[in-house]
Amino acid sequence: MEILYPSDLVKTEFEKVQAQFFNHFKRKVNNYKIEVSYREDKKLIKKQETKRDIFQKYVEINPVLKDLDELMKLDLS
Repeated sequence: MEILYPSDLVKTEFEKVQAQFFNHFKRKVNNYKIEVSYREDKKLIKKQETKRDIFQKYVEINPVLKDLDELMKLDLS
């Protein structure tokens, strides 16, 4: 079994509960020979999109929105 984690912080937090988790899991599946390996996977990190990022995507679709933004001085921060 391979556990993927996005950062060392997440791995550290998981290590705090892993013994209890795996003991319960192994008992539920009735398999005590499960081996666990860890691998860092940066693709699991999801970027939080801001209102400005979303607006920029729409500007690519419809450039008139940029003119509207300049005219109305929208606050998208």
